[in-house]
Amino acid sequence: MALDPRDIRILEVLTSEGRISKSELARRVNLSPSPCWERIKRLEKAGLIKGYHAEIDLVRLSVHVVIFVVLELESHRAENFRIFENAIEKYPEVTGCWAIGGGVDYLMQVVTLDINSYQRMIDELLEAKVGLKRYFTYVVTKEVKSAAPALAHLLGQQSE
Repeated sequence: MALDPRDIRILEVLTSEGRISKSELARRVNLSPSPCWERIKRLEKAGLIKGYHAEIDLVRLSVHVVIFVVLELESHRAENFRIFENAIEKYPEVTGCWAIGGGVDYLMQVVTLDINSYQRMIDELLEAKVGLKRYFTYVVTKEVKSAAPALAHLLGQQSE
């Protein structure tokens, strides 16, 4: 799907302001509301807009800890990866997991109540024999930056 600068701008605005009114979004991208709405529907239909979400301030909501875990599996057959990936689906505290290259197999993000609840989850994974060989835990002490991807940059374009 070919995107023009207005499509990219619509996506950029929606990534940071998912609840923006259609008329305000149209104003920001210099379109009238109907053509803007048509573009949004086209972007949704193409699967570029997967959903709309609220960004929750977890610090204000609850005491919690954010942990990144680097994991290595014992074996590297396709079946072993499937077993591990299926196993972590049952843990709601796993908020992101990426297969990565270079020396380790996965990078996993965990948001949970405290270190003890995190360790219980890791112990369960180890006892479940899902092929976990070793893991390294990195506790987030401060969020320095969190932002949506720079879409215009990724597409090699200037944002309007």
